[in-house]
Amino acid sequence: MQIQKLGVVGAGQMGNGIAQVAAATGLHVVMTDISETAIGKGMATIASSCDRLIKKEKLSEAQKSELLGRIRASTDTKALADCDMVVEAATENVELKLKIFKDLDVAVRKDAILCTNTSSISVTKIAAATARPEKVAGMHFMNPVPLMQLVEGIRGLQTADETFAAVRGLAEKMGKTFIEGRDMPGFIVNRVLMPMINEAVYALYEGIADPKGIDEAMKLGTNQPMGPLTLADFVGLDTCLAIMNVLHEGLGDSKYRACPLLVKYVEAGWLGRKTGRGFYKY
Repeated sequence: MQIQKLGVVGAGQMGNGIAQVAAATGLHVVMTDISETAIGKGMATIASSCDRLIKKEKLSEAQKSELLGRIRASTDTKALADCDMVVEAATENVELKLKIFKDLDVAVRKDAILCTNTSSISVTKIAAATARPEKVAGMHFMNPVPLMQLVEGIRGLQTADETFAAVRGLAEKMGKTFIEGRDMPGFIVNRVLMPMINEAVYALYEGIADPKGIDEAMKLGTNQPMGPLTLADFVGLDTCLAIMNVLHEGLGDSKYRACPLLVKYVEAGWLGRKTGRGFYKY
């Protein structure tokens, strides 16, 4: 299946990144969100990202105009009706995602593929919320989408081979490296990454070192470009907590229990960069 028109549900950090990369590849994109404010912010982020590429001489002003011209933004799900594929990039909340997929199943033409950018939730469960489970797959982009090379491809139990081949083809057309993982909580990256972040929070909780000390030790001792607590702030502590809860509930192992300090920070609204405070102040 040739994907020429891509829908993106969500104009936030992940959604606008997916829209930008898709449009840069030459696809026509429809990006939706629930409010004009969210849409405006998403389009502004794409424009700013293009400006940074222009400064690095990786994009021209003409290419920026063409890219933005290929993106149509809307608050109406019906705008996605004639898309060949739709990628959902909403908050990591299972009930919200199930509702979105039920709505998409009605709004989008029946032969279109529906993908989820979920980083941890069962693709099989999401697919079962539709009348086209064989046309549903996981397409997990990394953040920030324009810079990160990986796309995790996840088959639900019901995903058809031709659906998965189309998803792989699109990811590769977008210049990404496509790696298939099993439909298990956290898939590949977050199954490994989030417990590491959670353990770093435990190290802080137990007073082993302060945030800067933990991050510097991990950077210098394991050659990571970014310390785990800095990374957690970048990802969003609410997202980290949501993924840990999915791992804990889905795998039933106490080693995936979220650190109480992570829970408290989320309760306080200290979610990281997006709120101006997390393990660091911004």
